[in-house]
Amino acid sequence: MEFWKVSIIAIMAIYYCTQVNFVAGLECYVCSNQTGNVEKCLNTIKTCEPGEDVCGTEIRWGSQPYFSQGALKQYYVSKRCMTKQRCQAQRKRHMPYCTHIWYEDWSCHECCQGDRCNYFVISGSSKLDGAINSVIGIVFVTVLAGLRKAIVSY
Repeated sequence: MEFWKVSIIAIMAIYYCTQVNFVAGLECYVCSNQTGNVEKCLNTIKTCEPGEDVCGTEIRWGSQPYFSQGALKQYYVSKRCMTKQRCQAQRKRHMPYCTHIWYEDWSCHECCQGDRCNYFVISGSSKLDGAINSVIGIVFVTVLAGLRKAIVSY
């Protein structure tokens, strides 16, 4: 074989090798119904199956296995690999129940993309919503203090 033919074949082989993506699967933290974002939820990592392109996190607040009066409430955390479509459907399904009201049972679902992106449980309001809630809380406490003062002096 002539030198120029070997050179062309070598250049084509190098070109094709650089065009192939050698991608390892997405890695997510995984756990199921753990009492908080601790231990297993922070130490167990799974390489996701092909097609699972996001990490999903579900956080629930309530009593288990069913509500009973006086039962202690606590957080329950689950993390897993998911498809983006399934994760978004779960998030949409949980949205009406994602209230963060301490005396009610609630649940929220988060989706993220990127290796081990679900290390932290991030579920809550935006910074603006948090500021608004803080102002409302301060006004509420001030009004209550004023009412108490007015009742005591009456």
